[in-house]
Amino acid sequence: MIRSQNQIKIEGNTSSMSDLVFLLLIFFMITSTLISPNAVKLLLPESSSKTMAKQNLTVYIDDNYNFYVGETAVQPAELEGYISNGIEKGIDDACVVLRADKTVPVQYVVSVIDAVNNINATHATKHKVILATSPKQ
Repeated sequence: MIRSQNQIKIEGNTSSMSDLVFLLLIFFMITSTLISPNAVKLLLPESSSKTMAKQNLTVYIDDNYNFYVGETAVQPAELEGYISNGIEKGIDDACVVLRADKTVPVQYVVSVIDAVNNINATHATKHKVILATSPKQ
């Protein structure tokens, strides 16, 4: 029996494929850290002022009037306790940044300000509330 010396082998070189997958992995890891850190999607009110302050704690109010301290959903009655616990101990003049959707009624904004004012009165601190806005276009 005579066998042919020319046999066709169907194989692919996968070493370049693993390099490509590795590069894509690095690309997506880097770009995912560049995504906005805001946990709650909001349409902020517009303003032309540029007040910058070091933020110690962020409070969100979304368009459904849900409160968040950091990324934790909070009931309005529990707001004061969560804000008080969220501010580091020993800081007497923390800035609480309030990111409220522009459709939120003023009463909800005032409830956050009242919570911070109650903390100030109780603990003799001077925490401030800063309303976050988007740049005017």
